[in-house]
Amino acid sequence: MNHLIIYAHPNPSSFNHAILEKTIAASVPNKVVVRDLYQLNFKPILGWAEFQGTLSQHYEADVAIEHQYWREADVITLIYPLWWMGFPAILKGYLDRVLSYDFAYRNGEIESIGLLTGKKMQQFVTLGNSNEKYERKGFLAAFEHTLGKGLFEFCGIRDVKMHYFGNIGLKETDYATILQQVSISCREILK
Repeated sequence: MNHLIIYAHPNPSSFNHAILEKTIAASVPNKVVVRDLYQLNFKPILGWAEFQGTLSQHYEADVAIEHQYWREADVITLIYPLWWMGFPAILKGYLDRVLSYDFAYRNGEIESIGLLTGKKMQQFVTLGNSNEKYERKGFLAAFEHTLGKGLFEFCGIRDVKMHYFGNIGLKETDYATILQQVSISCREILK
């Protein structure tokens, strides 16, 4: 299987980076491609001219490269911290540009048609507060609908698994157990 990992955290010493390393290790012997958006200095801004170009399948060179990685991927993993109830800006901009018209979706007669069918996705999302706090407030369900299924099912990816890791940054957090969960999730989704 081909495993595409999209990583969005600016600190190479963060726990998100430990999740990235564990994801790569757990993916062996599959082919793994890592797109570290900060290391790539990926341009996150979708300008109007670029948007208009996508309507006639004219994609910027950096986006065309990402399209090829997405086409080849059987499994896509996103690794990122939750910032202000959403993706970090660089990841949001990446998705704005890469999930473009006639690549990720197109208009049908009645509704939009997702074009990224047959792929699986998992997201490893780190949270500063506990999962229970986010659950109690209804945030985890909202993320499931927006950051997960709402966005990616629209593009045709039906198998989206969300994994939330809370209390990141606290000394008492069981980081080893989280990394074990990452390993298990990777092995399961890559079957």
